[in-house]
Amino acid sequence: MLSLRGKKIKGNILILLCLFYGGKLLAQHGKHNINFDGLNKKNHYYGLTVGYNYNSFKIEHSKRLTPEGTFRLNEPIGNSGLTLCMITNFKMGEYFDFRILPTIAISNRTLSFTPNNSKITQEQRIESVFGEIPILLRFTSEPYKDKRVFLLSGIKYSYDFSSNARVDKRKFDLVRISPHDFQIEIGAGLQFYMPYFIFTPEIKYSHGLGNLLIYDGRLIESTVIDKLYSRTLTISLHFEG
Repeated sequence: MLSLRGKKIKGNILILLCLFYGGKLLAQHGKHNINFDGLNKKNHYYGLTVGYNYNSFKIEHSKRLTPEGTFRLNEPIGNSGLTLCMITNFKMGEYFDFRILPTIAISNRTLSFTPNNSKITQEQRIESVFGEIPILLRFTSEPYKDKRVFLLSGIKYSYDFSSNARVDKRKFDLVRISPHDFQIEIGAGLQFYMPYFIFTPEIKYSHGLGNLLIYDGRLIESTVIDKLYSRTLTISLHFEG
């Protein structure tokens, strides 16, 4: 009898221990993704973004830029600016998102010309206010402790409201830039699932697909450039959910 009772007590203790440790493991597993499980149920959500951008040009020179010519050096100088946008995110299965981000970006870029007969560098500062529509596809990883990493790529249309392209070239003595631009974008980032929203730091690189230069044979500065492409590095903080 004592032996049977002892075995029964040991069996009950073993069951209790299994239940205790099993519950503890389940609780720990649940803690890994407490916020993710709630926020990930939405098929689409919205958000806001504040970001820092660094804009510059990529120049392909014409044959007129020679050591014997008017200019011995022509190079772009990048500058920083501010990016603000709204987010519309649509889930496409468990790991993919389709994203549209209407954006306003303020920045400026500079073209630098160094003449052969002078040490004084000539600079043309191009200030811009962009209206942009990036369309992106994002691939996300499995969640771990309410965090996920992601990669993204897509295309962006950009229009410069401050472009000097509309100025009459007969009255203008500087290089003119087209206001329209299509860019390819790639990026990566992290998602942090907070109790009420998703905090997402992101870094993204954009490169123009079309030549922005509006050629003007009257201007030597314009003739030494063959093609002009936009380049942008953007660091963003998204608040979504």
